[in-house]
Amino acid sequence: MRIVITGAGEVGTHLAKLLSREDMEISLLDERQERLGDLSANYDMLTKVGNPTSIHDLRDIGVKDCDLFISVTPHETENMTACLIANSLGAKRTLARIDNYEYLLPENKKFFENMGLNHLIYPEVLAANEIEESLRTNWMRYHLQLGQGALELCVVKVRETAKTLGQTFASGVYNHGKYRIVAIKRDQETIIPRGQDTIEVNDMIYCVCPKDNMEYMREELGKPKREIKNVIFFGGGRITRKAITELTDEMNIKVIEKDRELCDILSEKVPNALIINDDGSDMSVLKAEGIQDADAFVAVTDSSEANIFACLAAKRFGVRKTIAEIENLDYIPMAEGLDIGTVLNKKTIAASYIYQMLLDASVRGVHNLTSADAEIVEFYAKENSLITKRKIKDMNLPDEANIGGVVRAGEGILVNGDTQIIAGDLVVVFCKSHVIRNLERFFK
Repeated sequence: MRIVITGAGEVGTHLAKLLSREDMEISLLDERQERLGDLSANYDMLTKVGNPTSIHDLRDIGVKDCDLFISVTPHETENMTACLIANSLGAKRTLARIDNYEYLLPENKKFFENMGLNHLIYPEVLAANEIEESLRTNWMRYHLQLGQGALELCVVKVRETAKTLGQTFASGVYNHGKYRIVAIKRDQETIIPRGQDTIEVNDMIYCVCPKDNMEYMREELGKPKREIKNVIFFGGGRITRKAITELTDEMNIKVIEKDRELCDILSEKVPNALIINDDGSDMSVLKAEGIQDADAFVAVTDSSEANIFACLAAKRFGVRKTIAEIENLDYIPMAEGLDIGTVLNKKTIAASYIYQMLLDASVRGVHNLTSADAEIVEFYAKENSLITKRKIKDMNLPDEANIGGVVRAGEGILVNGDTQIIAGDLVVVFCKSHVIRNLERFFK
């Protein structure tokens, strides 16, 4: 498969690195040589300096007959123009990064497809959706509905209150059939649990759970249920605007933003939120705006450092739920070590979304798990596929993969080694990113 990417910013570079591990021909175009650096020397890809909207440069990098053309520069108009040109030059499919939510509305999909724009992606909207979900399920670090809600992925930080600390998996203590632990993140290591592994304090555990058993799991893990009513956002950009549009009816929201122009836009777009024109990194401002009474604090400025430190300050004031948008991937382990609650990275979210388009038709969904450098993948088990031939324990699956459950006739079912998957099952698999292609062969 041949893929051309224009825009060597954070999203484009991360995506190109991700795809270069696959058996694909990747080309990356950007106007600035310093952005391309030595990518071609360190990764299996072609890099070229050029203008994303230049017919000559697009022809030169091989847009003709490429399987997918992706334009993810910071400029919406440039991305859309590049896709239109690439389509005219022969690209089979195109994808543009945008910043206008109206373009994503279902009634506009056909309009853009007729123009030659097959896919549109808005990373800030994807991040906003994760913030909204995190606030609703606040006793978890991360939450994801699978199989249209039949199963849930729950990521939980283990505290001293958990009931099963120190118990091995071989002891049978986890054979309750209520939820299944598919992975453990301990320090910087992601562990697929085996018989002698245990759960320890400060582990991050990844669980698959039928929706009816969520309360049982919460109680077993010693997590109190808290209602979130008062939320403070630090930063008033696009992520904040989209997130609070969905939340203002049920929560009291304040936004602290030092840019007056952004404050004016927010006041017009989200009149039910209180907009404060001030510096949210100033502790006296946070205190004056009632940080001590907040149930949640969300830091989504353009600065990863500011977001981390603001969340640490919020925790000092007693805020139980903190969310930080961290664009520097190197900072994510540090943020987790400092016990910042939910960590978001919009470029990995966007890259995961795009990567999903390139997988086999047996793959229904791929969800990137930033903190674990792993994915949750939903596979359809096809008729006569390898996965349906034997019990799970006899399948010889990759060591870095773990099946959590299946959705069968709309019902979420946990699995064990004796489970027999049947054609038509939607199978939920936790795995390291690089083994997805290896897993595809079991489901074809």
